[in-house]
Amino acid sequence: MADAVTAALPRHLTPFVEAMVGYRITGASPGTHVGMPCGTVTLVVSLDAPLDLVGPDGREGRFDAVVAGLHDRPALIRHDGSQHGVQLDLTPAGASLLLGGPAAELAGTAVDLAALVGPDAARLHERLSETDGWEGRFALVTDALFARREPRRRPQPEVEHAWRLLQRTAGRAPVHEVAREVGWSTRHLAARFRAEYGHAPKTTARVLRFQRSHRLVGAGRSLADVAAVCGCSDQSHLTRDWVALAGAS
Repeated sequence: MADAVTAALPRHLTPFVEAMVGYRITGASPGTHVGMPCGTVTLVVSLDAPLDLVGPDGREGRFDAVVAGLHDRPALIRHDGSQHGVQLDLTPAGASLLLGGPAAELAGTAVDLAALVGPDAARLHERLSETDGWEGRFALVTDALFARREPRRRPQPEVEHAWRLLQRTAGRAPVHEVAREVGWSTRHLAARFRAEYGHAPKTTARVLRFQRSHRLVGAGRSLADVAAVCGCSDQSHLTRDWVALAGAS
C-alpha cells in the first residue's frame, strides 16, 4: 500500500521549496530505493525507523532526518518494505537558507539535518512522529525549518541568472550561450557556478536533462522521443547518461 500527499506551499516558501510530500509505503518487498540525481536538494524526515542511506559519495549512515545535496550519482535507501516520512525538494536557495552558506557545501554528499539546524532537528523528528495528519505535519515542518530564518547571503546575480537559464531550458541551453548572456567567459562562469552550487554548469545541465528524461520515461514516452526532447544526440547518448547518473540503463 502506498500513500502520498503533496503539501500546498505558502507563497513565501516557493523560492526555497519546490515541493513537500508526505509518504507512507507498507507491505512492499524489502529492497533499495534509488534517489536519482536532480536539480533540487532533498531533505527527508523519517516518521518511523531511521533511513538506512548510502550517500552519492558512498558513505553510509542511519538518519532520523537527512539532507542530500545536489549530486550526479544516485543515493540509495535500503528499506524493509516500509517507508514513512516527509520529503522536501529544496531549491539551492532553500539549502543555502538552512546552511547559511552556498549549496555547494552539501554537493555530492548527505548529512544529518542536525548539522544544519542543530538540536531543532531532533525535536522536529520527535514532534513529527507524535503528530497526526499530514496537514499538521506539514505545518510543523514549515515552522521548524523556515519560520525564524532570514537569508544571510545571495549568490552573485550572474550566477543566479545562469542557474535560472539552465532550469528554464531543462539543461538544453548551451553553456557558452549562458556565459555570453551573463557577460562572463565560460571558464569564469564555471568557477563561480561551481563555488555556489558544487557542480559546473555543464554537469548541472546534464543532470537537468536527465531529470526531465526520468519524468518522460516514467510517463511512458518512447526512448527515441525522450532522447530528442531532452537534447541528446541519439538514444545511445541518453543511455550513456542514464548509466552514468542513475547506475542503470
